[in-house]
Amino acid sequence: MSVRRLGLVGALGAVTLVIGAVAGPGVGLSQPGAAPTSSPAASRHVLVVSVDGLHQSDLDWYVTRHPSSALSGVVGRGNNFTQAQTPVPSDSFPGMVAQLTGGNPATAGVYYDDSYNHALLPPGTTRCAGVSPGTEVNYSEALDKNPNALDAGQGLAGLPGNILAMTNNPRSVIDPGTLPVDPARCSPVYPHDYLRVNTVFQVARAAGLVTAWSDKHAAYDILNGPDTTTGAPAIQDLFTPEINSQADVLPPGQDWTSDNTKTQQYDAYKVRAVLNEVDGYDHSRTHTVGVPGIFGMNFQSVSTAQKLPTSDGQPGGYQADHTPGPVLRSALDFIDTQVGAMLGEIEHQHLTDSTTIILSAKHGQSPIEPGDLTRIPDGPILDGLNAAWSTAHPGTPALVAHATDDDAMIMWLSDRSPSAAAFAKNYLLHRGGVGNDITGHPKPYTSSGLQTVYAGAEAATYFGATPGDPAVPDLYAVGQHGTVFTGGTKKIAEHGGADPQDRHVPLVISGAGATAHSVHSDPVETTQIAPTILALLGLNPQDLAAVRTEHTTALPLTTSPPPGPARADLRVALQGIPLFTPAGQQVSATLTITNNGPSDAGAITATVIAPTGYTTITADTLAGPTASFTAPSLASGQTLRYPVTLHTGPGHGISFGVAIAFAFSAATPDPNVFNNFALTPVITA
Repeated sequence: MSVRRLGLVGALGAVTLVIGAVAGPGVGLSQPGAAPTSSPAASRHVLVVSVDGLHQSDLDWYVTRHPSSALSGVVGRGNNFTQAQTPVPSDSFPGMVAQLTGGNPATAGVYYDDSYNHALLPPGTTRCAGVSPGTEVNYSEALDKNPNALDAGQGLAGLPGNILAMTNNPRSVIDPGTLPVDPARCSPVYPHDYLRVNTVFQVARAAGLVTAWSDKHAAYDILNGPDTTTGAPAIQDLFTPEINSQADVLPPGQDWTSDNTKTQQYDAYKVRAVLNEVDGYDHSRTHTVGVPGIFGMNFQSVSTAQKLPTSDGQPGGYQADHTPGPVLRSALDFIDTQVGAMLGEIEHQHLTDSTTIILSAKHGQSPIEPGDLTRIPDGPILDGLNAAWSTAHPGTPALVAHATDDDAMIMWLSDRSPSAAAFAKNYLLHRGGVGNDITGHPKPYTSSGLQTVYAGAEAATYFGATPGDPAVPDLYAVGQHGTVFTGGTKKIAEHGGADPQDRHVPLVISGAGATAHSVHSDPVETTQIAPTILALLGLNPQDLAAVRTEHTTALPLTTSPPPGPARADLRVALQGIPLFTPAGQQVSATLTITNNGPSDAGAITATVIAPTGYTTITADTLAGPTASFTAPSLASGQTLRYPVTLHTGPGHGISFGVAIAFAFSAATPDPNVFNNFALTPVITA
């Protein structure tokens, strides 16, 4: 992210922090379905999985090439909304807030994780009388007591391995001296109180449900929503290891996003938290609290794989044919394995019939096409704008009070007059220069790399906000496709704008309450996830303030079974592999395939895939790296058993973790694909 802090100034005079909600953007977008009131629950547990950066096209590509994958199982057992759009700006903060409140930025008051508010006072203000309002609102890693520590400054020993011992209340690791100050109370504004509307977690807690969430910064305290009369966080178990902290074994200054393998390691900590919660524990597996009614996490692995030019010597992003390159393919495989682990644990706890999985993304990423990339340093553009303003208006403050630029330009101005907005817009649209392309070679740009500039009242109207709202940007500029604002060559993609590739993300509702093999091509918004969560749980979506304001509807789900005369619920297990096996030994296991009916199954194929450096042996016959088993049929109520022997090889042992790769298919439709994942320990060098 490119951020410029160019003066904490604002308009003089008495102002107040706007708490009320207003209509947000996207209200005119078709939202099929109706917002139901309270109704019988179709689900007891809703697991929300946000794979940040994931496009609908990425999911389609992966499922097509991996028809037996966990992701394919989620898609096959669910309602697939193939034209889902995130809010604008397409940033993590407004994206996640939208999914869990039902509101767009104008309603929620959240436009970016690093933004500006014309009504608040600078951090550290203790005597508020006479202080001019206007300050940066930075709800990123900058809030942490120690931004370089994975535990955000809690002071845990044994990191990173001991990170699951991190607090479930991240407010305790936020430094209040970094927070903006509310002039009315002359006190810091924590993220949860900056949000103008309530969240699904607050509705769930009022109904007595257990709640949990895992995300990348302590600032995701915002998802608790404004404090109620109790003052207790609505998310009982909020696990927020700091992704932008120093990563172990990497050189100083490199965080968990600097290398995709480290991002995967980081994401795996949050997966372990979710697995513990599926088992009825808190994220640390210390206390028994019950399985949450609403819980979930975000993945960062796909996002960093899309943005890094290289990682571990392999190219990041997409190939020339717009398909995922090697780093991104690895990240997608990782996501698939982790989702498979979640599904397997849900099945193990006999929760499959009472759990709904919602798969989506806070945002996409652009550009997918490597040749379209134009990297532009935004610093000279902003400096030039301020210099031009100073020349035309001697003695006035810098025009740009704050700017956040990723693949769009977002500005808050020190002068909110129409003439100042017009000045900034005119300057940007007439500024040209030279950036660089995917190879680092010079590439000219026009109009500051921008397609459209909304300034002043235009910006407020664009977002559906009231002109003069203290949080709404004074200028929002949509980037030309392929524009990424960054100095140097360290990024090949970004998000935060209105590009279709930033916004077109998957939205799958799978499991309890969903309809298998259901595809919906009407446009929908990710804001519709929030009322859908409550409707699935039998709660009233109208209890969400943003739903009432924007008339956000729940997604249309039907519960009729998929057509077809034959359906066979097949269950797969790979049993007998111990949690630890020394290197150089053979391990014997049994592959079981059980048909739970109601129909006989036909044309069954099961394949165990050994990791690189290992050999799979079936019975007494060497089968190489894979071992396949086929059966022409399996009657309802019957079980097939096959012996499998795995040779660990020199220098390779078995330890607990991710599943051995496993593929399975049958000709007869399976109404419950969630139990077709044979969980085993991970094999590591």
